[in-house]
Amino acid sequence: KRCRMHIYYSGRVQGVGFRYTAKNVATGYEVTGIVRNLPDGRVELLAEGLKDELEAFQQGIRESGLGSFISNEELRWEESSGEFRGFEIRQ
Repeated sequence: KRCRMHIYYSGRVQGVGFRYTAKNVATGYEVTGIVRNLPDGRVELLAEGLKDELEAFQQGIRESGLGSFISNEELRWEESSGEFRGFEIRQ
């Protein structure tokens, strides 16, 4: 069953190539979604797919070199909406 992983990342997550790296990492997983910077300095990530794929993707982001910039991950599991086609950066 597909579900949605909704994460708010805080720390030094803007201006470090976070969104581009996340998009790059996403190509290795069966996930769709978006990643965007928020005005308050956090990064928001929405991804949909099978739960184990999403968890592997989340781990992949941590292991991509971004882990050292992340001070906190606020994660919520939600219902999948099926609205995304591919994984993209939103402004």
